[in-house]
Amino acid sequence: MHGNLICGVDEAGRGPLAGPVYAAAVILGPAFNTEGLRDSKKLSESKRYFLAEQIKKNALAWTIGICSVDEIDELNIHQATLLAMQRAIKALNIHTSIKIMVDGLFCPQVDFSCEAIVKGDDKVAEISAASIIAKTERDLKMIEIDKAYPAYQFKKHKGYPTKLHIEMIKGHGLCEHHRKSFSPIKEMLAL
Repeated sequence: MHGNLICGVDEAGRGPLAGPVYAAAVILGPAFNTEGLRDSKKLSESKRYFLAEQIKKNALAWTIGICSVDEIDELNIHQATLLAMQRAIKALNIHTSIKIMVDGLFCPQVDFSCEAIVKGDDKVAEISAASIIAKTERDLKMIEIDKAYPAYQFKKHKGYPTKLHIEMIKGHGLCEHHRKSFSPIKEMLAL
């Protein structure tokens, strides 16, 4: 890989009450057509999956880093997110100089120059790409979890604290994929 490359990093799954947190690291490279890339939350689901396929096929490199529910409960979501980002960057296995650009306020601890950019997923194509990969990969994981635990309807809410999800928790209790350190789950456990 050539020098002066940008690696975009973003996460998906900070806010949900269930499921792991995912981070993606993406190096698009100079030849990548960045048209249509933006913050994954501003794209329709079908557009996200379409772009994710384009990124996987045409980017110079992309990886995923994951932190489990147990790690989230043990570390806290902020530290778990940074750890997932660190894992994604390490998985790239890069030995040349690259610049890491992360969405948000904080950089994970890595051996590269790293810059945190607020709303970076709307400003930097590489971060947009990482946002799309992290979101689609995590959504696929939640759909997989839904098959094992259909009562919670994870396929619909992906673990986010929607009215439906809260109702499912109240009706069925918790499963192993719920984050015990998150409100309102923590409050329910205290009852």
